[in-house]
Amino acid sequence: MQIDVDPQEDPQNAPDVNYVVENPSLDLEQYAASYSGLMRIERLQFIADHCPTLRVEALKMALSFVQRTFNVDMYEEIHRKLSEATRELQNAPDAIPESGVEPPALDTAWVEATRKKALLKLEKLDTDLKNYKGNSIKESIRRGHDDLGDHYLDCGDLSNALKCYSRARDYCTSAKHVINMCLNVIKVSVYLQNWSHVLSYVSKAESTPE
Repeated sequence: MQIDVDPQEDPQNAPDVNYVVENPSLDLEQYAASYSGLMRIERLQFIADHCPTLRVEALKMALSFVQRTFNVDMYEEIHRKLSEATRELQNAPDAIPESGVEPPALDTAWVEATRKKALLKLEKLDTDLKNYKGNSIKESIRRGHDDLGDHYLDCGDLSNALKCYSRARDYCTSAKHVINMCLNVIKVSVYLQNWSHVLSYVSKAESTPE
């Protein structure tokens, strides 16, 4: 596998170095299978950004996976990238005529239906949480915040996901609950690249007595 890197850039000081992998030796399906959720989609987009020969395949896989979520904005973004990558492939000097490679159509029906489903689920989870608070049952309130956090994460709303997971902290009644809360916050903080937050909650999880 050949990697071209700008020699003027120092990888230690420039984490966003724009390098290109020309001859990949990667089994894309096997690689993607080692991740789940948003991280799988993020890794496929990363490969698409840095490996031209796998770009279309990686984006097709990412598009398929994102349609298992409520993340409509990410679906539209990946679709745009895939359409551009497909057109570039068609216009390449060595492109095979009538190869059958066409930009995919935007699934507007899925977009509309998913937005509605996401809103309905959000309203239900919000109502459930209000009821739990009315009953003053800590465990139910904790799970309600977690459920809302999970939904926001599935929608790609990382800021609200982080808020919900963090709010569960006040309703933890066992060490297991505290550690679970920390792991949820760490997960979203990684997606947000908030490394100080990650380190803070790793420390908190490690210092929680079992």
